[in-house]
Amino acid sequence: MRLPRITAATAVASMLLAGAAGCTSDDDAPDGAEVVVIAADLNNSSVDTAYARALQLRVDQINASGQLGDRELRLVTKDNRNDPAASMRNITSFADDPTVAAVVSGSCDDCVVGAAKTINDKAIPTIALSASDAVTTPVSERQYVFKLGPNSKDSTAALVNELVRQRIRTISVLYTTDLYGRGANIALNNALPESITVKAVRSVKPGASDIAQSVGTLTDAAPQALVVLTPPDLAQLAARDARAAGFSGRVYLDAAAAGDLFIPREAVAATNNATMVFTQILAIDDVIATTPAKSSRKQWFRDYTSRYGSYSGVASFAADAADLIADAVARVGADRPRIREIIETSQVDGLSGPIRLTPDNHSGLMPQALTLLVARSGRWRLAS
Repeated sequence: MRLPRITAATAVASMLLAGAAGCTSDDDAPDGAEVVVIAADLNNSSVDTAYARALQLRVDQINASGQLGDRELRLVTKDNRNDPAASMRNITSFADDPTVAAVVSGSCDDCVVGAAKTINDKAIPTIALSASDAVTTPVSERQYVFKLGPNSKDSTAALVNELVRQRIRTISVLYTTDLYGRGANIALNNALPESITVKAVRSVKPGASDIAQSVGTLTDAAPQALVVLTPPDLAQLAARDARAAGFSGRVYLDAAAAGDLFIPREAVAATNNATMVFTQILAIDDVIATTPAKSSRKQWFRDYTSRYGSYSGVASFAADAADLIADAVARVGADRPRIREIIETSQVDGLSGPIRLTPDNHSGLMPQALTLLVARSGRWRLAS
């Protein structure tokens, strides 16, 4: 049974990445309540900050709903500093704590991939919110690892369909040199038809602050469109650099570029009319609540915005992760192998969209969850 959406009434005043974000003591739990922990391995990036906020809000809502009966869910976070070694220490510590039912890992692809064997060996169910498809493949080596978020092959397939529909014949491509970026670039090339020619390709480091030269090389090739396969900050920077270089063609972003509802002021003009593949949540005001799932998404959007003042597109993935874990905890407590089995066969209409997990597919967000958004006047809207 899906969790009722309950409006959050209290505001939080500080970052949730502090180690004290969730307390594992029974002192604060209702009398007789069994404390069950969701552990989060995050960093202090803007994306992981949104994950931390969403997890805390959802945990509060789950506890308020009474879904867990005589159990009390707690969130405990540790900062991995985007360092696989630190992440490994965090996950090992979580796995050694018997109160931890499952782990949610954040945007660091290399962190969860590097810890995959430890996760399996210690039998700790882990839901990854990172962008790379590699976090759940091969499934035979990722039995305890699951993923929520767009898959590169689905995101790039949607981009290619739109390129074809718009009769784009030439593109240049910018991608990051991490697991996600390399995988997305491969997926894009695999999806491109012969009618579309790649005129130039450049890669940049995920933490780069100056990419003007790379972007200039791409725009100098005079493509009809610039395809950007990067996280939000770099995507906005690429759009600004492209416009500064005099590029007047179309800009297309894959799902990893999704960030806040409102585009930063300095990037508004450059991103205007840019097209991005993502879920409907960033344009939820344009969505008519014709189903319970759509009503729940609208309520979640209002709850998150009420507590934190704005909305981050990625927040729904973290909330769905909390829901999947809570649904399992409600049935089997902190029994990790049974939690893994329940998550592996979960089929729900989540806040992000339809989620279908199977023993052969541990990356659950369905392609149908993705749609096209267009930047207009500083925010994202559904493409007409």
